Amino acid sequence: MAEETVYDVIVVGAGIVGSYTAYHARRAGKSTCLIEQFPLPHTRGSSHGQSRTIRSAYGDKEYYTKMMTKAFQMWRQLEELSNQTLFKQTGLLCIGQKGINYIDETAMCLQKNKTPFRRLSDEKLRDTYPMLSFSPDIGGAVLDLSGGLILAGRALTAIQNQYRNLGGLLKDGEKMMEIIPGKMISVKTEARLYRAKRVVLCVGPWASKVLTSIGLDVPLQTQRVKVCYWKEKVKGTFSSRQFPVFSQMNAIGPYLVYGVPCEEYPELVKVCLHYGPTVDPDSRDDVDDLWVEKALQRYVREHVPGLEPWPVIKESCIYTNTPDEDYILDRHPSCSNIVIGAGFSGHGFKLAPVVGEILSKLAIGLTPEEDLSYFRLNRFTKSHL
Repeated sequence: MAEETVYDVIVVGAGIVGSYTAYHARRAGKSTCLIEQFPLPHTRGSSHGQSRTIRSAYGDKEYYTKMMTKAFQMWRQLEELSNQTLFKQTGLLCIGQKGINYIDETAMCLQKNKTPFRRLSDEKLRDTYPMLSFSPDIGGAVLDLSGGLILAGRALTAIQNQYRNLGGLLKDGEKMMEIIPGKMISVKTEARLYRAKRVVLCVGPWASKVLTSIGLDVPLQTQRVKVCYWKEKVKGTFSSRQFPVFSQMNAIGPYLVYGVPCEEYPELVKVCLHYGPTVDPDSRDDVDDLWVEKALQRYVREHVPGLEPWPVIKESCIYTNTPDEDYILDRHPSCSNIVIGAGFSGHGFKLAPVVGEILSKLAIGLTPEEDLSYFRLNRFTKSHL
């Protein structure tokens, strides 16, 4: 597609959500430009790395489980289009915790959605996964058989390639300096000025700064999450062929811990805390998160004794959280040709194919089939908007 003076849709931010949004807009026949501030590939946002967990299990948030039905189909479609493996179905083990009913809620949600799962008693959990260690009164576990992991970096490149194959334009290494609302929107980058009928903002950790510049005060918080890899004591114990992705609510204080079997690095299991210190995305490394590592060491020593209790590799990622940990998928309240996708709260990657479709439909004037009441900007108090 030749570069045009005015695009139907400009998408700012080429993470997984922005890339899928641009792909859906281009697939709908719209002239589309996808703009990314960093040269691709990069590790400064929320979509890099080798894996992300994927699941249908969502406790009491059944609306995500419903969306995942379509998301799984779309991931399979991308595998077929790209002719490569992007999804590994290991199952996802949701481990109970004394004093909360998350396991019951998860089982009910999966059953209602007709998603295959197995309920494990405390005894069955110990017998099936002897490499784990939990007290005998945690309420068992649920194995979401649909779950597993997405090969994140490979998936991101795959959807960007499909977008390009459709003739979509991708401009990386161009930081957006200003967005000027109007009937025709201007997007000024460090390199040039773009114009479009509609703009979709998928700017990840920079959402708060960008939204403030267009008159929105949205309660977003960016957190630096430490991604740690731990060596298995006996080779093959945590192979993805026999050990699932796992998670436990309220595992360290009120926060979730999750793990991914050996897939990214030989003999290394990813175990992370779904929380971290608040940071500015432009100075993300200027923060002390040693307490996260120490808390994870205690957790691994107590509950995953099959791993050496110190991390071998340490990486990082940024979450952009809303107060309720639900996404923002909405039009700007006074500039309807600006669409916002933000606040994915550390659980957005798996649903990116569906979310991208929703955002592209909002941009081009179509009505998404999903219930968007959970994702509206106006759910926050007036003091925030």
